[in-house]
Amino acid sequence: MPNSKVNTRSLSEWFATPQGGYVLAREQAFFDHTVSDIFGYNALQLCLPEQDFLRSNRMPLRFTAGNQVGNDVRLICAELPFDSSSIDLVLMPHVLEFADNPHQIIREVERVLMPEGNLLISGFNPYSLWGLHRKLGRKQGYPWQGHFIKLQRMKDWLALLGFEVVGGRFAAYAPPFNQRRLLDRCAFMEKAGDRWWPASGGVYFLHAIKRVPGMRPIKPKWNEGLVHKLIPASAKLNKGIQKVEKNE
Repeated sequence: MPNSKVNTRSLSEWFATPQGGYVLAREQAFFDHTVSDIFGYNALQLCLPEQDFLRSNRMPLRFTAGNQVGNDVRLICAELPFDSSSIDLVLMPHVLEFADNPHQIIREVERVLMPEGNLLISGFNPYSLWGLHRKLGRKQGYPWQGHFIKLQRMKDWLALLGFEVVGGRFAAYAPPFNQRRLLDRCAFMEKAGDRWWPASGGVYFLHAIKRVPGMRPIKPKWNEGLVHKLIPASAKLNKGIQKVEKNE
């Protein structure tokens, strides 16, 4: 496996490298396509303020939030300072892999999302050439120092919080080369990967919707004839006496 020699201090710096740019191009394409069909009023992108993954969305308020300089709102992702059920769309590009408490972040996201609100997640796939490189490498620099979360585990976390996964895909099937020319030579692996080994992409994307079950009382439609037959004889007698008294 190729050995990564670039030890970047942030994920955004890594995206500026040939290796990171290869992943970034595919992430931007997915988010551009997906967010363009999601409507509402408030859209939030957690972290990576240098990358505008909400640029194709048409909501009136689109902003970034995180603890890095450059975000529209500075905050801790595990403690979102927003009202419950106030956000229509939350986008999390590789937030959970580099978080100390990813479960708490998802819980906070579920809290602030509106019912039927949308959540988009991107993550590195441990069952891929990229995951193998991390396993055999030194786990230094981005993205190798992160904790690659299994896709099924991510789905389980979402299901426990009431999310329904409605879409997703894999991307970045080429080996994690550092040189652009080597990555270009492996361009054929994208279409081949989608067709022949779709679950082995270096990056996966998930589109989930917050489902909130509701209750609606169901009123039975009584059969009047059956009800009349089931009325006790005493009740019928009392009803007849009342009619006679009214006539008198």
